Amino acid sequence: MGFDFELILAAAFLITGAAWLYDRLVYAPKRKQVLSNMSDDAKQSLSKDAKERLADTPKLVLEIKSYFLIIAVIFGLRSFVVEPFQIPSGSMLPTLQIGDFILVNKFDYGIRLPVTNTTLIKTTEPKRGDVVVFKYPLDPSLNYIKRLVGLPGDKISYHDKILTINGEQVSKDFVADLPISLNPNREPVTLYQENLGGVEHAIYNSNRNTPHEGDWVVPEGHYFVMGDNRDNSADSRFWGFVPEENMKGQAFYVWLHWDKFFSLPSFKNNGLIE
Repeated sequence: MGFDFELILAAAFLITGAAWLYDRLVYAPKRKQVLSNMSDDAKQSLSKDAKERLADTPKLVLEIKSYFLIIAVIFGLRSFVVEPFQIPSGSMLPTLQIGDFILVNKFDYGIRLPVTNTTLIKTTEPKRGDVVVFKYPLDPSLNYIKRLVGLPGDKISYHDKILTINGEQVSKDFVADLPISLNPNREPVTLYQENLGGVEHAIYNSNRNTPHEGDWVVPEGHYFVMGDNRDNSADSRFWGFVPEENMKGQAFYVWLHWDKFFSLPSFKNNGLIE
Protein backbone atom coordinates (compact mmCIF):
# COMPACT_ATOMS: atom_id res chain seq x y z
CA MET A 1 0.00 0.00 0.00
CA GLY A 2 1.14 3.56 -0.67
CA PHE A 3 1.38 6.51 1.69
CA ASP A 4 -2.21 7.82 1.66
CA PHE A 5 -1.75 11.42 2.83
CA GLU A 6 -5.39 12.25 2.10
CA LEU A 7 -6.58 9.56 4.53
CA ILE A 8 -4.09 10.67 7.19
CA LEU A 9 -5.18 14.31 6.82
CA ALA A 10 -8.86 13.31 7.09
CA ALA A 11 -8.11 11.35 10.28
CA ALA A 12 -6.23 14.35 11.72
CA PHE A 13 -9.19 16.60 10.86
CA LEU A 14 -11.63 14.28 12.66
CA ILE A 15 -9.43 13.82 15.74
CA THR A 16 -8.61 17.51 16.22
CA GLY A 17 -12.23 18.45 15.42
CA ALA A 18 -13.51 16.01 18.06
CA ALA A 19 -11.11 17.49 20.63
CA TRP A 20 -12.24 21.03 19.75
CA LEU A 21 -15.93 20.08 20.02
CA TYR A 22 -15.37 18.18 23.28
CA ASP A 23 -13.63 21.21 24.76
CA ARG A 24 -16.40 23.56 23.60
CA LEU A 25 -19.16 21.42 25.08
CA VAL A 26 -17.52 20.27 28.32
CA TYR A 27 -14.74 22.59 29.46
CA ALA A 28 -15.51 25.97 27.84
CA PRO A 29 -18.67 26.47 30.00
CA LYS A 30 -16.64 25.60 33.12
CA ARG A 31 -13.94 28.11 32.23
CA LYS A 32 -16.59 30.74 31.60
CA GLN A 33 -18.07 30.09 35.03
CA VAL A 34 -14.67 30.37 36.73
CA LEU A 35 -13.96 33.64 34.93
CA SER A 36 -17.34 35.07 35.91
CA ASN A 37 -16.44 34.60 39.59
CA MET A 38 -13.14 36.47 39.23
CA SER A 39 -12.55 40.20 39.57
CA ASP A 40 -11.82 42.32 36.52
CA ASP A 41 -8.23 42.87 37.67
CA ALA A 42 -7.69 39.13 38.07
CA LYS A 43 -9.10 38.45 34.60
CA GLN A 44 -6.81 41.04 33.01
CA SER A 45 -3.77 39.54 34.67
CA LEU A 46 -4.40 36.15 33.05
CA SER A 47 -2.81 35.34 29.73
CA LYS A 48 -4.82 33.63 27.01
CA ASP A 49 -2.97 30.42 27.74
CA ALA A 50 -3.74 30.65 31.44
CA LYS A 51 -7.45 31.19 30.72
CA GLU A 52 -7.45 28.04 28.58
CA ARG A 53 -6.10 26.02 31.52
CA LEU A 54 -8.81 27.10 33.91
CA ALA A 55 -11.30 24.53 35.26
CA ASP A 56 -8.65 21.80 35.06
CA THR A 57 -8.94 21.48 31.28
CA PRO A 58 -6.75 18.46 30.31
CA LYS A 59 -3.50 19.50 28.66
CA LEU A 60 -3.91 16.79 26.01
CA VAL A 61 -7.30 18.20 24.93
CA LEU A 62 -5.87 21.72 24.68
CA GLU A 63 -2.86 20.49 22.70
CA ILE A 64 -4.90 18.50 20.19
CA LYS A 65 -7.58 21.13 19.65
CA SER A 66 -4.95 23.83 19.03
CA TYR A 67 -4.19 22.21 15.66
CA PHE A 68 -7.82 22.06 14.53
CA LEU A 69 -8.05 25.40 12.72
CA ILE A 70 -4.92 25.00 10.59
CA ILE A 71 -5.71 21.36 9.76
CA ALA A 72 -9.31 22.32 8.87
CA VAL A 73 -8.07 25.02 6.47
CA ILE A 74 -5.55 22.69 4.80
CA PHE A 75 -8.10 19.87 4.63
CA GLY A 76 -10.74 22.14 3.08
CA LEU A 77 -8.38 23.61 0.47
CA ARG A 78 -6.98 20.22 -0.55
CA SER A 79 -10.39 18.59 -0.68
CA PHE A 80 -12.45 21.20 -2.51
CA VAL A 81 -10.19 23.85 -4.11
CA VAL A 82 -6.70 22.79 -5.21
CA GLU A 83 -4.47 19.88 -4.28
CA PRO A 84 -0.69 19.79 -4.70
CA PHE A 85 1.19 16.79 -6.07
CA GLN A 86 4.81 16.04 -6.92
CA ILE A 87 5.72 14.21 -10.12
CA PRO A 88 7.65 11.06 -9.06
CA SER A 89 8.49 9.53 -12.45
CA GLY A 90 9.22 10.35 -16.08
CA SER A 91 6.01 8.92 -17.55
CA MET A 92 4.73 12.41 -18.47
CA LEU A 93 7.93 13.70 -20.03
CA PRO A 94 8.43 16.11 -21.69
CA THR A 95 5.25 17.83 -20.43
CA LEU A 96 6.08 17.27 -16.76
CA GLN A 97 9.55 16.76 -15.35
CA ILE A 98 10.52 14.48 -12.47
CA GLY A 99 10.33 16.68 -9.37
CA ASP A 100 7.73 19.13 -10.68
CA PHE A 101 5.18 20.23 -8.08
CA ILE A 102 1.78 20.70 -9.67
CA LEU A 103 -1.65 22.01 -8.70
CA VAL A 104 -4.84 20.09 -9.43
CA ASN A 105 -8.20 21.83 -9.78
CA LYS A 106 -10.62 19.99 -7.45
CA PHE A 107 -13.67 21.73 -9.00
CA ASP A 108 -13.12 19.94 -12.30
CA TYR A 109 -15.04 16.70 -12.81
CA GLY A 110 -17.31 17.36 -9.82
CA ILE A 111 -17.09 18.39 -6.18
CA ARG A 112 -16.29 15.18 -4.31
CA LEU A 113 -16.15 13.94 -0.75
CA PRO A 114 -12.61 13.50 0.59
CA VAL A 115 -11.21 9.94 0.86
CA THR A 116 -14.26 8.21 -0.71
CA ASN A 117 -14.15 10.51 -3.79
CA THR A 118 -17.97 10.31 -4.04
CA THR A 119 -19.39 13.05 -6.29
CA LEU A 120 -21.57 15.58 -4.46
CA ILE A 121 -22.11 18.09 -7.29
CA LYS A 122 -21.39 17.44 -10.95
CA THR A 123 -19.45 20.18 -12.75
CA THR A 124 -17.57 19.60 -16.01
CA GLU A 125 -16.89 16.33 -17.81
CA PRO A 126 -13.32 15.14 -18.46
CA LYS A 127 -12.16 16.09 -21.94
CA ARG A 128 -9.80 14.36 -24.34
CA GLY A 129 -6.35 15.89 -23.96
CA ASP A 130 -6.73 16.82 -20.27
CA VAL A 131 -3.85 15.99 -17.94
CA VAL A 132 -5.71 14.19 -15.16
CA VAL A 133 -4.92 12.99 -11.65
CA PHE A 134 -6.77 9.89 -10.47
CA LYS A 135 -6.69 7.10 -7.95
CA TYR A 136 -4.75 4.17 -9.41
CA PRO A 137 -7.38 1.48 -10.09
CA LEU A 138 -5.18 -1.37 -8.80
CA ASP A 139 -4.28 0.49 -5.58
CA PRO A 140 -6.54 3.49 -4.79
CA SER A 141 -4.12 4.69 -2.10
CA LEU A 142 -1.83 5.81 -4.95
CA ASN A 143 -2.40 8.86 -7.14
CA TYR A 144 -1.42 8.68 -10.82
CA ILE A 145 -1.16 11.40 -13.45
CA LYS A 146 -1.61 10.78 -17.19
CA ARG A 147 -3.15 12.34 -20.27
CA LEU A 148 -6.77 11.47 -21.01
CA VAL A 149 -6.89 9.83 -24.46
CA GLY A 150 -10.12 7.83 -24.63
CA LEU A 151 -13.64 8.77 -23.53
CA PRO A 152 -16.45 6.30 -22.81
CA GLY A 153 -17.35 4.42 -26.01
CA ASP A 154 -14.14 5.33 -27.87
CA LYS A 155 -12.23 2.75 -29.87
CA ILE A 156 -8.51 3.14 -29.18
CA SER A 157 -5.72 1.58 -31.25
CA TYR A 158 -1.96 1.84 -30.71
CA HIS A 159 0.39 0.14 -33.18
CA ASP A 160 3.87 1.06 -34.43
CA LYS A 161 3.78 4.19 -32.26
CA ILE A 162 0.64 5.40 -34.04
CA LEU A 163 -2.38 6.36 -31.92
CA THR A 164 -5.80 5.99 -33.53
CA ILE A 165 -9.11 7.05 -32.00
CA ASN A 166 -12.39 5.91 -33.55
CA GLY A 167 -10.63 5.08 -36.80
CA GLU A 168 -8.85 8.46 -37.12
CA GLN A 169 -5.09 8.71 -36.70
CA VAL A 170 -3.98 11.29 -34.14
CA SER A 171 -1.63 13.69 -35.87
CA LYS A 172 1.87 14.28 -34.59
CA ASP A 173 4.56 16.47 -36.15
CA PHE A 174 8.26 15.72 -35.93
CA VAL A 175 10.22 18.26 -33.87
CA ALA A 176 13.67 16.81 -33.13
CA ASP A 177 15.74 13.73 -32.38
CA LEU A 178 17.13 14.04 -28.85
CA PRO A 179 20.35 12.39 -27.64
CA ILE A 180 20.70 10.36 -24.45
CA SER A 181 22.13 13.34 -22.58
CA LEU A 182 18.82 15.22 -22.88
CA ASN A 183 16.61 12.35 -21.78
CA PRO A 184 16.28 11.05 -18.18
CA ASN A 185 15.34 7.61 -19.56
CA ARG A 186 18.96 7.25 -20.75
CA GLU A 187 17.98 6.43 -24.31
CA PRO A 188 17.61 8.50 -27.49
CA VAL A 189 14.05 9.67 -28.17
CA THR A 190 12.18 11.56 -30.85
CA LEU A 191 10.23 14.65 -29.84
CA TYR A 192 6.85 15.19 -31.52
CA GLN A 193 4.10 17.77 -31.24
CA GLU A 194 0.80 15.90 -30.95
CA ASN A 195 -2.70 17.26 -31.52
CA LEU A 196 -5.18 15.36 -29.37
CA GLY A 197 -8.70 16.66 -29.82
CA GLY A 198 -7.43 20.18 -30.41
CA VAL A 199 -5.01 20.03 -27.46
CA GLU A 200 -1.44 20.43 -28.72
CA HIS A 201 1.34 19.06 -26.53
CA ALA A 202 4.76 17.44 -26.77
CA ILE A 203 5.35 13.67 -26.58
CA TYR A 204 8.35 11.34 -26.66
CA ASN A 205 8.75 8.17 -28.70
CA SER A 206 11.79 5.96 -28.19
CA ASN A 207 13.64 4.24 -31.02
CA ARG A 208 12.98 0.74 -29.70
CA ASN A 209 9.98 -1.48 -30.31
CA THR A 210 6.59 -0.20 -29.19
CA PRO A 211 5.63 -1.75 -25.84
CA HIS A 212 2.20 -3.33 -25.41
CA GLU A 213 0.39 -2.56 -28.64
CA GLY A 214 -3.31 -3.30 -28.91
CA ASP A 215 -6.90 -2.27 -29.50
CA TRP A 216 -9.36 -1.26 -26.79
CA VAL A 217 -12.98 -0.15 -26.47
CA VAL A 218 -13.53 2.18 -23.51
CA PRO A 219 -16.49 1.03 -21.35
CA GLU A 220 -19.16 3.44 -20.15
CA GLY A 221 -18.14 5.28 -17.00
CA HIS A 222 -14.43 4.73 -17.70
CA TYR A 223 -11.50 6.49 -19.37
CA PHE A 224 -8.35 5.47 -21.26
CA VAL A 225 -5.16 7.29 -20.26
CA MET A 226 -1.59 7.35 -21.55
CA GLY A 227 1.67 9.01 -20.54
CA ASP A 228 3.22 11.60 -22.85
CA ASN A 229 6.43 9.57 -22.59
CA ARG A 230 4.70 6.97 -24.73
CA ASP A 231 7.26 4.16 -24.56
CA ASN A 232 8.06 4.63 -20.87
CA SER A 233 4.67 4.82 -19.19
CA ALA A 234 2.65 2.24 -17.28
CA ASP A 235 -0.86 3.30 -18.26
CA SER A 236 -4.19 1.99 -19.58
CA ARG A 237 -2.37 -0.15 -22.13
CA PHE A 238 -1.01 -2.23 -19.25
CA TRP A 239 -3.48 -2.10 -16.34
CA GLY A 240 -6.79 -1.10 -17.92
CA PHE A 241 -9.30 1.72 -17.71
CA VAL A 242 -9.84 4.44 -15.09
CA PRO A 243 -13.33 4.40 -13.49
CA GLU A 244 -15.05 7.79 -13.38
CA GLU A 245 -15.25 7.63 -9.59
CA ASN A 246 -11.43 7.48 -9.41
CA MET A 247 -11.00 10.88 -11.09
CA LYS A 248 -9.64 13.57 -8.75
CA GLY A 249 -9.21 16.58 -11.01
CA GLN A 250 -7.30 18.27 -13.81
CA ALA A 251 -3.64 19.26 -13.40
CA PHE A 252 -3.33 22.87 -14.51
CA TYR A 253 -0.16 24.49 -13.15
CA VAL A 254 3.48 23.76 -12.28
CA TRP A 255 4.47 25.95 -9.33
CA LEU A 256 7.83 24.52 -8.23
CA HIS A 257 10.56 22.13 -9.32
CA TRP A 258 12.61 20.18 -6.75
CA ASP A 259 13.94 16.88 -8.02
CA LYS A 260 16.48 16.02 -5.30
CA PHE A 261 16.32 16.53 -1.53
CA PHE A 262 19.77 18.12 -1.36
CA SER A 263 19.25 20.30 -4.44
CA LEU A 264 17.82 23.79 -4.46
CA PRO A 265 14.17 24.25 -5.47
CA SER A 266 13.65 26.30 -8.61
CA PHE A 267 10.87 27.94 -10.58
CA LYS A 268 12.29 27.11 -14.03
CA ASN A 269 9.26 25.01 -15.05
CA ASN A 270 6.57 27.30 -13.70
CA GLY A 271 3.55 27.74 -15.93
CA LEU A 272 0.27 26.34 -17.15
CA ILE A 273 0.21 22.67 -18.14
CA GLU A 274 -0.66 22.06 -21.79
